[in-house]
Amino acid sequence: MAVLLLAGCGGSEGDAKASRQSPHATRSVSATPSASHSTAAGRPEITFPSTAKNVFEDTKTGDATKDAVLADSALSVNSVDEAILTGSTSTKALGFYNTGKALNASITFINGYLKKKDTWIGETRYFDRKVTMSGVGTAYVTYCSDESKSFIKNRATGKADRTPTTSESYVLYHTVLTKNGDGVWQTSDIVSNRGDKACQP
Repeated sequence: MAVLLLAGCGGSEGDAKASRQSPHATRSVSATPSASHSTAAGRPEITFPSTAKNVFEDTKTGDATKDAVLADSALSVNSVDEAILTGSTSTKALGFYNTGKALNASITFINGYLKKKDTWIGETRYFDRKVTMSGVGTAYVTYCSDESKSFIKNRATGKADRTPTTSESYVLYHTVLTKNGDGVWQTSDIVSNRGDKACQP
């Protein structure tokens, strides 16, 4: 359920929220990570515990390049959540699928969870995912997240913050992905808006 604060929508990444945040949200998470896709071409495997799951819709566009962009965009989200769930920013996938501003913001965001001894549980749905290509090596991806079924949980107390669903449970993301020399579409920048009307049901 990653919500990251990369650009100015106000708020702070360290603030606790009722619904789970992702390192891809500026203030203001297909099912569990696919091992087959993650490990292809030397890609690191991403694993989640059985208590947490990200669901990604709109995975196929009919265009191979755009489909690859969407797949790596999802893996970027999963890599941030894996770091939160495992309690470490040293996971292989984090720096594999994120770079530049996005990587730095992700590390800061994750450390906010670790400092408070927080993790998350439940299911986050990502939908209305769209790709716009810019040349051969840059892509822009927008998508929404539905965090109404995912919640922050404290590792020390075991208590989950199960708050009611509100407009704040939905987040709009604008991301930039760049293709590196190994053919991986890395997320390099991200901006989000929690409670955006475009993502409301």
